[in-house]
Amino acid sequence: MLRRLAFLCLLGLAALLAAGGAAAGETQGPIELRHARVTTTIDGVVQTEAVDLSYHWDRRHRGRTGFASFELPFRVETLPEVPWGVFIPRAGSVFEVQLNGALLQSYGDLGQGNRADYAKAPVYVPVPGRLLKEGENLLQIRIRADSERRAGLSRVTIGPATPVRTALFEGAYAWRFTGSVLLTAFSLIVGSIALALWFTQVDTGATGRRQRDALYFWAAVAEFCWALRVADAMIPEPPLPWQLWGVLMAGCYAGWAASAMMFCYHLADWAQSPRTRWVRWPTAAVVVGTVVFTWLALNREEPRWLTAWLAVEITIVLGFVAAFAVATVRRPSVERLLVAGAALVTVAFGTRDWLVIRLSDAYGETTWVRYSSVMFGVALLLIVLRRFHFASVQARGWVKTLADRVAQRERELASTYAELEEVARDQARTHERERILRDMHDGVGSHISSAIRQLQSGQTSPEELLRTLRDSLDQLKLSIDSIHLPPGDIGALLAALRYRLEPRLAAADIAFEWGVDELPPVTQLDAHATRQLQFLLFEAISNVLQHAHASALRIEADARDGAVRLRVIDNGVGFDAVEVPEALSKRAAAIGARLAIESRPGRTVVQLVFD
Repeated sequence: MLRRLAFLCLLGLAALLAAGGAAAGETQGPIELRHARVTTTIDGVVQTEAVDLSYHWDRRHRGRTGFASFELPFRVETLPEVPWGVFIPRAGSVFEVQLNGALLQSYGDLGQGNRADYAKAPVYVPVPGRLLKEGENLLQIRIRADSERRAGLSRVTIGPATPVRTALFEGAYAWRFTGSVLLTAFSLIVGSIALALWFTQVDTGATGRRQRDALYFWAAVAEFCWALRVADAMIPEPPLPWQLWGVLMAGCYAGWAASAMMFCYHLADWAQSPRTRWVRWPTAAVVVGTVVFTWLALNREEPRWLTAWLAVEITIVLGFVAAFAVATVRRPSVERLLVAGAALVTVAFGTRDWLVIRLSDAYGETTWVRYSSVMFGVALLLIVLRRFHFASVQARGWVKTLADRVAQRERELASTYAELEEVARDQARTHERERILRDMHDGVGSHISSAIRQLQSGQTSPEELLRTLRDSLDQLKLSIDSIHLPPGDIGALLAALRYRLEPRLAAADIAFEWGVDELPPVTQLDAHATRQLQFLLFEAISNVLQHAHASALRIEADARDGAVRLRVIDNGVGFDAVEVPEALSKRAAAIGARLAIESRPGRTVVQLVFD
């Protein structure tokens, strides 16, 4: 049963293939036009001959400028029912296509020389069915040939649109035009990465000078030169006159080769040895020679100048690549092996292009080196990324080491800070002890000493002795209060003074009046100055208690016009205000206050002003 089923399937498949073959036979397939009759016009001389395509204008006419009209007859057995088209792999510099006397398409202006160049990309021309006729038909292609523009005509294919466009044109277009777009984008990406790394990766050399890695720079220049050179395939109408544009494109090609050589120069570390630094000069010769001989070839319309120089250039590059390959064998590394392999393939493809494009009569061929350059670009990209990865790993190691050192320093600083803080606390305690001792010596001690002298003299009254001892006790209490006073808070200082002295004023039958407003902090008064102010006010009030014979004492404080004013006012007998008490004047000067005293019987004012 299975054998019978398989046999029936084979019969069905054979029937389908037979039906497909019969259908194909009913439709005429594509026709490749290999023979033509050409009429050329050069310097007014007209010549007609039968030729086999392809037709390489520069090889046949030594790069002279002229015109050519190709007549390509073909035969159509039956009028087609499907659209037709014409596939032209290469034609130019500019051209137009006619079928049976009717213009199908024109590419550029035949009357304008050294302008557009449509030989860079393959062309597909749709054919209206009404223009075809049974029997003999004539396809005519007229070209204008400009020197060194790869002018001429390749073999032409005409036939049904589907096989001609899909099988022939789209593949050729993808290789030559779309491939050029992708190559340009790839080179721009690689060049941008290399240039960004050249700008950002800066190291400090042995001399201490900041320097960039030349490897990244030459990789960027090589890829940018090649991107511009390959982009020429997408520019049918150059923005510059042809001579300048042609020199620019040749210079980009040479710049790519020279920059790639300089990349190898630095990769091989030849820059580190004085014996190998001379290798840089051939790279400069490649660029200069290409520019000079391209200019000669274009202006003299003699391609042999550029052809001969390209042979010399290939020889220079081949010698350089051979030396680099030998250096790679002696000191192999992944990076050098990649570049050496890519360079050898590129030189081989460049030699093939020179033989086929510059020396042979073949027309329609495209260069191979544009595709082999991808290998070189990939090698450059891998090396650049490997170097960047290594630099990143090294930088991360440095960052970690630096972070460890910073952490260690922070721990050391924290320990040192703790020690300093402990020392500062000890010093603060010591200073506070010294202050208390000094205050006790200057204040309490002096009052006790005065009391002792009074007792020893035997001339003092008990009241005077008691007042002296009370002053000593009050000053001791004020010294203790000053420990808790906020620096610059005059209001708190006055409140503490009132608390300590108001009982003594009441005991002395002195009426006490309070006229203190809310006061802002006085920033110039630190802890020491605040204590000095406290002692100054105590001194003024103590004088009232001892000498003024007053019945009333008033303390006032206010803040106006950015100044704080303190006043101690009594209604005692007064004194000579010309002679200001020395203790008051010294303390006022020490705390930066302006002291003013006015005194007459019935009113004495001691005023302090803080601006």
